[in-house]
Amino acid sequence: MNDVPTAPRPRYVLGVTGGIAAYKTAELTRLLIKDGADVDVVMTAAAQHFVAATTFQALSGRAVLTDLWATGADNAMGHIDVSRGAAAIVVAPASADFLAKLAHGHADDLLSTLCLARNCPLLVAPAMNVEMWRNPATQRNVAQLRADGVVILGPGSGELACNETGDGRMLEPEELFAALVAARQPKLLAGKRVLVTAGPTFEPIDPVRGITNSSSGKMGFAVAQAAAEAGAEVTLVAGPTSLATPQGMTRVDVRSAREMADAVLARVGSADVFVAVAAVADYTPAKVSEKKIKKSGAALSIALEPTVDILATVASLPRPPYCVGFAAESHDVVAHAEDKRKRKKLPLIVANRAQDALGADDNEVTLVDDAGTHPLPRMGKLALARRLVAEIAGRMPASALHSDRSGQ
Repeated sequence: MNDVPTAPRPRYVLGVTGGIAAYKTAELTRLLIKDGADVDVVMTAAAQHFVAATTFQALSGRAVLTDLWATGADNAMGHIDVSRGAAAIVVAPASADFLAKLAHGHADDLLSTLCLARNCPLLVAPAMNVEMWRNPATQRNVAQLRADGVVILGPGSGELACNETGDGRMLEPEELFAALVAARQPKLLAGKRVLVTAGPTFEPIDPVRGITNSSSGKMGFAVAQAAAEAGAEVTLVAGPTSLATPQGMTRVDVRSAREMADAVLARVGSADVFVAVAAVADYTPAKVSEKKIKKSGAALSIALEPTVDILATVASLPRPPYCVGFAAESHDVVAHAEDKRKRKKLPLIVANRAQDALGADDNEVTLVDDAGTHPLPRMGKLALARRLVAEIAGRMPASALHSDRSGQ
């Protein structure tokens, strides 16, 4: 029996420059190692004033590199060899001084030389005082780095080590780790525009009451994140939810089904793919009371009327995008999903048991298309979203694989 080949372990060059945020980079190292990556840590002289090299050596299990003139490399080209074969060079924290070095092509220590001689992606996580970050010189340097193809991660905003508040805070290790995992996802939807709906809608009865569907929005946000990771330009139309917006997309907040429909129809003309994950209320009150309805003890009847069917409306357009629906059913899941798919004339629908998925961090679904049913194993919602994006990319017909639908 042949052994199944395993994917090679990704390797990162993790640069650490001088800044108090260097202590966070130790946790980033731990997260990368736990995820199965190899990590070569390169520290500047200033970084070693904040965290000892032995800390990173213990976490990475590899010697920490600090000296441009070290003679360990067989060809005395360690300043080049370290970056070869790396998934990326990541500098965290990246000080204002180091950003200036990168922007102007300086190479006066090991880390700056590695960055200049690299043949892999470079990502930097700025960390500095708020006024240093706002300084026009720093902003010019950051703009130049972006123009050069360097990925800028952050900075975040909040209380800084200098007791001031504002932009300049290095992103948390978990955020940086997520960004690195996202960066190595295949760019299956590069150049495409993806429109995603997520979360519930809320249909008001009066100023304090309403009708809604149970939905955390987690699956829809995961789909939007996976599409962005795959290189797509993503617009996320979100109903009421407290979830944070994933990086790299435009978010449009709505409340009711009518607002969601209006937001979708205003943007769908330029979309290559439409993924309708939102749990849109099927009915809305025919009349909304301007004042709170007082409790009287008597029975209360509310007349309801159907909401607009957003997915069916989009699918019936003269030139629709590639439409993907979701069907959360309580019973006869696949049968109900197939009926929904045929009625709305969808190429693909994702079926799952509502009681198993709502609010959970994982999900088990079945893909339903013209060829039949394709069950997927239970997995985390982001992993599932990445699988779904790959399925969409592989199923889209050639006529849908264009990136300019602005003429629709």
